[in-house]
Amino acid sequence: MIQDIAPHQYDVTYKNAKAEPDNIMLIYDKGSLLCHMEGNQISYPTVREIAEVFPMIYEKAKFLFHIDEEDYFELHQPKIEPFGKWQYLPKEGLRNARPIWMAYAGITGFQIHKWYTEHRFCGKCGKKMKAKQTERAMQCLDCGRVVYPQICPSVIVGITDGSRILMTKYASSHSNYKKYALVAGYAEIGESLENTVAREVMEEVGLKVKNIRYYKSQPWSFSDALLVGFFCEVDGNAEIKMDTEELSAAEWFERDALPKERSEASISLTGEMIDAFRDGII
Repeated sequence: MIQDIAPHQYDVTYKNAKAEPDNIMLIYDKGSLLCHMEGNQISYPTVREIAEVFPMIYEKAKFLFHIDEEDYFELHQPKIEPFGKWQYLPKEGLRNARPIWMAYAGITGFQIHKWYTEHRFCGKCGKKMKAKQTERAMQCLDCGRVVYPQICPSVIVGITDGSRILMTKYASSHSNYKKYALVAGYAEIGESLENTVAREVMEEVGLKVKNIRYYKSQPWSFSDALLVGFFCEVDGNAEIKMDTEELSAAEWFERDALPKERSEASISLTGEMIDAFRDGII
């Protein structure tokens, strides 16, 4: 999966660090990232390189995290125009970028940058907020309210019936993703993750399930989510009653007849869960 970057080590511990010339800059513009691509190989500019077009970068850069001994920084404002070999890539392009640890850095930085950008003003009094220097948080300059990064827990559900697994496709009105996936959805207030599994399965495909068991989790910064994978079994009738507003397809597939269209199985929890069922691990 995209977060499995060993032997590299990701550390998100906050520190009030100043950017150095050789540190990596992750520069975002809406949903795109400034980078250089050669084939699928991705690289990012250093602070020194950004300083050539924006000398104030040393004062404006904000610490994100470090991987191994390398610190990564982001810039909120102003926008940096493309220059030289550095061009903007839509964040979806990171799904297939390599090396994987650089793709992971790019999309994780995007989630943190987006959070900073969306919390410039206080949701309580409407006044300006400022990044705290002692922790990753935004604090209102007027009422003092402190806001921390928000993560959305979401379940991915592998529903099995003997040697079959249920696979779905999203409706075009719900998602641009066109390949087969598994039942998925966000946890609601007051729900356990197991409750979320049962509710989402009933809502999307009209099935009751049992033997709900945890598989793995994955940070998924493409949608600000923490994905939690579960497998479960059909409880009783296996006839699918598909929610046509959310889904365009919902079908049972035998283990040896699963679609092989997924090109990003190595980076996603959904892809790994499908592969685990195909390979008889589940």
